[in-house]
Amino acid sequence: MPKNIFSRGRSRTLTRHHKIAMAGVATLGAAAIGFSAVPSGASTKTTTEAAQPAAVAFSTEQIKDVKASVTDQMAGASLKAEQIAAKKKADAAAAAKKKAAAEAAKKKAEAARKAKEAASRDAKRAQVKKYPNNLDGWIRESLDVMKKHGIPGSYDGIKRNIIRESSGNPKAINNWDINAINGIPSKGLLQVIPPTFKHWHVPGTSWDIYDPVANITAACNYAADKYGSMDNVDSAY
Repeated sequence: MPKNIFSRGRSRTLTRHHKIAMAGVATLGAAAIGFSAVPSGASTKTTTEAAQPAAVAFSTEQIKDVKASVTDQMAGASLKAEQIAAKKKADAAAAAKKKAAAEAAKKKAEAARKAKEAASRDAKRAQVKKYPNNLDGWIRESLDVMKKHGIPGSYDGIKRNIIRESSGNPKAINNWDINAINGIPSKGLLQVIPPTFKHWHVPGTSWDIYDPVANITAACNYAADKYGSMDNVDSAY
């Protein structure tokens, strides 16, 4: 069997040679890199000094520009915020003014309405005719009611019959005639019995048979139907 050419001793000798060869190759490689880095028109002089790192230039002007830009942006944002706040304030003031104006207009309209109602009440009161609480006033008020309902009659005709029937006493009552005997005595200024008063009662007057105006108008309404008018009555009717 041939000797193993890759014995441990031989292997140790080859390793030293290899290291030397590798070192040489490394040196040549570095040299080649150095030559390739030199420009074509430049000197081929080599130096063992390490290349110094290039100095980095810093400018404070750029920092100032950035700071100014940020400041401007902040100022712009602040101004915009102030403008928004001012607009909100102005809108709120305008809304408050509008509300106040609406409330003032409402109060004014309400005051005008109340004034109008008061004036209307005053006008109605002025239109209400005042009558004295006596025979003259009762007759005149009765004539106005009769006129509204188309019932004929005159002041003199009514007064004449009142004087004959009751002497002008609105509480007069007849307790001796046939009506009284039958339990339905004649009552009031024109001595009307209750069934007649009820049947010929005029709307708008009292249902009290002793009420002067109610008694006169009911009696005149009955007389107008039976005699044509109270003016035509000269005796008991």
